[in-house]
Amino acid sequence: MNILLIYPKMPDTFYAMKHFIHVIGKRAAYPPLGLLTIASLLPEEWSKKIVDLNVNDLNTKELEWADYVFLSAMNVQEESVREIVEKCKQVGVKIVAGGTLFTQEHERFPDIDHFVLNEAEITLPLFLEDLKQGAPNPVYQTTEFADVTESPLPFFELVNMDDYIYAIIQYSRGCPYMCDFCDVTALFGRRPRTKNSNQIIRELEAIDRNSNVQLVLFADDNLIGNKKILKDELLPSLIEWRKKKKPGFYFATQLTINLVDDEALMNLLIEAGFRHIFIGIETPDEEGLLASMKNQNLKRDQLEDIRKLHAAGFIISAGFIVGFDTDTQSIFQRQIDFIQDSGIPLPIVNILKAPPGTELFARMMREGRLSKQIAFLEGDTNIVPIMDEKSLYDGFIEVITNIYDPEKSYQRIINFFNTYQFPKTNVKISPKYGFKDIRMVFRILYVLGIKDKYRKIFWKLIFWSILNSRKNLDKAVFYGIMIHQMHQTYLYIKQTVKNKNKNIYQYKEEAKLNVG
Repeated sequence: MNILLIYPKMPDTFYAMKHFIHVIGKRAAYPPLGLLTIASLLPEEWSKKIVDLNVNDLNTKELEWADYVFLSAMNVQEESVREIVEKCKQVGVKIVAGGTLFTQEHERFPDIDHFVLNEAEITLPLFLEDLKQGAPNPVYQTTEFADVTESPLPFFELVNMDDYIYAIIQYSRGCPYMCDFCDVTALFGRRPRTKNSNQIIRELEAIDRNSNVQLVLFADDNLIGNKKILKDELLPSLIEWRKKKKPGFYFATQLTINLVDDEALMNLLIEAGFRHIFIGIETPDEEGLLASMKNQNLKRDQLEDIRKLHAAGFIISAGFIVGFDTDTQSIFQRQIDFIQDSGIPLPIVNILKAPPGTELFARMMREGRLSKQIAFLEGDTNIVPIMDEKSLYDGFIEVITNIYDPEKSYQRIINFFNTYQFPKTNVKISPKYGFKDIRMVFRILYVLGIKDKYRKIFWKLIFWSILNSRKNLDKAVFYGIMIHQMHQTYLYIKQTVKNKNKNIYQYKEEAKLNVG
């Protein structure tokens, strides 16, 4: 059996990475972990190939070679998915699909032959058994959650890690919190399930053998969802492993702001090599946090918490949202002021969306406030807001105009450097640099230091670091690239929203669903 695993193309602005990838000469952010895990669950004797459309184009010969195409996708990849499905139809190859795009709304994709939904550790073996008998069903679903200690080692050998910025693994699934706009609990439950330490170390050793990446992303919805197991088992094991193996990469992950309440956990994370953390801040408005059930962010000084995390050695990226029902016209300037004061180098601002399966989606459906469009891209929404719609879009543009302006980004990054403290650890991490890394540096200097319109900002940041914080020169280069990326993202989103606003009032009347 010949199996072609296809990962759809990400939209240009997703997670603000397109221009960053171009500057450093890579082709995509990280490999498709879900498909690499699926590949390991398939029969060993089957022939398998992966095509990541963020790295390579899909050609007809590959489709003609395949007996089945396995497709995994998130909501933001729908446009690419539909293009893939059309190509598969033309060739006549059958499709097996899974992932969050299909979990709640697989009925919208009638041209896909088989859906293997929810967690593949449970549903994929059912499909494979029926396929073996010659009678696979159209849909495989489950309400159960997988035992992730039985998840296989991802088939990392199927991809060329030189194409990617980061490597990627997953330690846990699920989150204990119930933010109403987040679909994690609907997909993976409220009780975080974790792999054991030996599994994670095996995955890290496979990455270390097959790549020279400087960063490994723990693709968890909330790494600290189960603090006890994390503190008692994984982090001590990672620290000991680092002492013995001395890998050259750091870790990045997503977690919640209440990390700051546990100093022992912060210290363990730093010792284990965690540096880059993504936190959902969402809004400085307590009413918005309360209404969206973002309870872990309530009753705390979020600005002070961010400064404490920077001082502990963490580098924060953060998500922010406008368009909550509680938002007034003042929220846009409040968001600007909060973001600039925070010193968060990479803030990602978006308009509130209601993913299928969330409590917010159900409420918007009840209130007749869902629009017909599928809006999971930056600067768009599938909600008819309480605030005047044009005011919301104009306010959103006001926020990103201010925070993604190169000079404003520079000021915020200097603010970060003034609060960040280089961590003193017992476990030293020495990144392994080679010829490709030297070539990358020269490419960055050319693209940003010579060719770019805002090269003065880039050199201003570099020289500030040389004079004031030489230990952080590598971070200054990194954030010089991000200044470029954020500005390019702003230009793209601004044009997208501008085009949308041409017919904003007509759209507002036509886009409501008939809920009754």
